[in-house]
Formats: sequence, C-alpha cells, structure tokens
Amino acid sequence: MPELPEVEVIKRELAPALAGRSFRGVTLIWPRTVQIPAAEDFSRRLIGQSITGLDRRGKYLIFRLSTGEALIFHLRMSGSLLLKAASQEPDPHARATFLLDDGKELHFCDRRKLARIWLVADETTVVGRLGPEPLEPGFTAQDLAQQLGKRSAPIKAVLCDQHFLAGVGNMYADEALFAAGIHPLRRANSLCWEEVVRLHGAVRQVLEQAIASWGASISDYRRPGGELGAAQFAFQVAHRGGEPCPKCSTPIQRIPIRGRGTYFCPRCQK
Repeated sequence: MPELPEVEVIKRELAPALAGRSFRGVTLIWPRTVQIPAAEDFSRRLIGQSITGLDRRGKYLIFRLSTGEALIFHLRMSGSLLLKAASQEPDPHARATFLLDDGKELHFCDRRKLARIWLVADETTVVGRLGPEPLEPGFTAQDLAQQLGKRSAPIKAVLCDQHFLAGVGNMYADEALFAAGIHPLRRANSLCWEEVVRLHGAVRQVLEQAIASWGASISDYRRPGGELGAAQFAFQVAHRGGEPCPKCSTPIQRIPIRGRGTYFCPRCQK
C-alpha cells in the first residue's frame, strides 16, 4: 500500500509539472472510483479548473483548484498516478484519465479498484479526522507520549491507526518499531519515556529515508514517470519473513496483528 513516503514522492514529482495547468477533459473509465460528487457532476465541475498547488495529508494527495475546491486522491492498496504524453499507450489499469491544457494526460491507475477520488468544496469532509503529521516540526515526543498513554492496543495497531497518526502504515510501522527495539505486541500505554523518544525518532527517520529513496515499490507503486521506488532495498524487517535479522541474524518472524501481517525480530524486539 502506498503510505506517506510514496504519496509525498508523488506530490513532489507532480507539482512542478501540474502547477498552473488546467483540465481540458476527463474520462471516467470506472466511474465508481469517484466518491463525491456523481460522475456526471465530477467531470462538469472539473473541466476548466486550473491547479494552483499540490498538498499531502496523511496518505491523501490533494490538488488545490482555482475555484477553491479540492481534488483528493487516495491510492489505497494498488493506486498510482502516471503522467503521460497523449501519444503514449494508456495503462491497462487506468480508472480515470485527465487531459491537461499542455496536451499531457494524468492517468489514475488501480489494479484492485480500491482507490478513490473526491471533488469537494471542504476538504475536511474527507481528511478532517486524520491524526497529526509525523514529519511536522510541531509533532514532538511529548505529544506522542501523551497520546500513547491513552491507548491500550498493541503499538503496531496504534501506529497504523490514521486517526492516531496520519500516513504511517504497515511496512513503515514495522521498520520504525524495529529501529526503536520495541515488540509490535507491546501495549501502547506500556512504553516508558525512553522508548517513546526512540520510537518518535525512528518513525521520523524511517519516513524521511523512504522519501529520499522515492518510496517503496513492493507491488504496484510507481512514481509519476513510471519509475519504481527503491526504499524497499533498505528494509530491515518489513516483507523479510524468514530472513536473518541484519543485527543479530535471528530469523525474522511474521505474525498477524489486527489483521495486518507484521514483521519483527524476536531477539532485538523482545
């Protein structure tokens, strides 16, 4: 699943190409990918609008539009946004295409048909309940400790809760917990101050390193130009079940936690 680093990479790479561009046409190949408004209203309202900027909130990509509306994408499990010349072959999994005024096309692709699009006047109706951004300067270890103290669920599940912390998902939660030396089944409110400080730093470091490596291409994620990310090559435990731990050589284990496959080292994360 594309998480915060992948969406941040998409935002940074699309922004220079799309800022100031306007929509000349919209083709909804699979109309149900649009959540709000109705498909007919979606195309009518979007055509003619220009893009004033791009933002990210958690795992959501937000296009700022000239009318003040927001065009919001969530890639879910297998979504991607590809910027193509009109002469290029369309992606076989394209669910919507957007024709821009410079002749290029933005293809919203999704093999599993789980990704979604919104066009709304008030973006808080879509992203308003998300938790704090882990890379914002204002997100401190004290803030993390205060919020963890209210939660008794396993720390892995808490980190993946988008109402608790925006943008962290399965693989980066595994990586952060390994870097902090914390077992994924620990109750969130059982962490001591030193562990919270380690976890706070690990979350930020893992996310920043993944952004610097253009995100992780485990399955479907691609950058807007079609290139793959490289963050997966630096993973210590995520998606490495049965392999030796890079620190102690103990085989990495995989267990389910709240329906999510979770990777950890049983020796380094007791």
